Amino acid sequence: MRARGLLTFLAENSPKPIYQASIGGAEARLELAGNYQKKQVNILNGRELQESFSIDKQGFSLINHTTTVENLYDAGSGRKKYEAECKEIVINATGADSAYVFDHTFRSGDSKLREQKLSREPTTVIHNDYTPNSAPKRLRDFMGSDTEKLIEKPFCIINIWRPIKEVKSFPLAVCDAQSVSPENLVCAERKSKERIGEIFVVRFNPHQRWIYFPNMTPDEVLLIKTYDSRKDGRARWCVHTAFDPEGSDTNVAPRESVESRIFAFGV
Repeated sequence: MRARGLLTFLAENSPKPIYQASIGGAEARLELAGNYQKKQVNILNGRELQESFSIDKQGFSLINHTTTVENLYDAGSGRKKYEAECKEIVINATGADSAYVFDHTFRSGDSKLREQKLSREPTTVIHNDYTPNSAPKRLRDFMGSDTEKLIEKPFCIINIWRPIKEVKSFPLAVCDAQSVSPENLVCAERKSKERIGEIFVVRFNPHQRWIYFPNMTPDEVLLIKTYDSRKDGRARWCVHTAFDPEGSDTNVAPRESVESRIFAFGV
């Protein structure tokens, strides 16, 4: 089985794109400068494929993991416990010497919940969170004077994407990193309230191989590599997007998820 969905790509004739990140709340939505086009794309059901997925090969991996945290919105002791779990997941997945959790983003398709939790909307523009310019800059934002020592060794950034309840709408689609040509990736300035960064947005290529995992539950996490400093042939990043499967039921529960971003040092 496979799904079909309209994915948003950067158009070939677009001027320099700018990605204005949303601010959490009921009306949360990102704003884009540039020209974009929607393409109907086949998205394979990863659960039915007879292959394993690796963050170093395809750029992503689905694993089973049950959190011990009852309320993932808990910004106190629950957050500390969850970050410890995230570190353990990333170290086991990458073989890193150490890990550092630096961001959590909550998303929901329900405006009332976004208003209550100050969460953001599912992102439906294909992107990768970091570029070779912005990843080291993000490292410096958090590690300060320790950055130069840490950057002497390889490092990567992993996004741990977890449903807060079973995903019935706007699942995440990931693109096999082996099917994405460098020519498909375009740097876009990423503006937010507190900083200016840089991401990749993506041009369409019919050879791109899209995969999703339907009906993900809170006992599963999708590991997405969003940057790797190594240039040895392994996947350095994985472009991804939320999408609305063709023919999906409009009456199902809105998506609710959390993504956590983690530096992995000494990989």
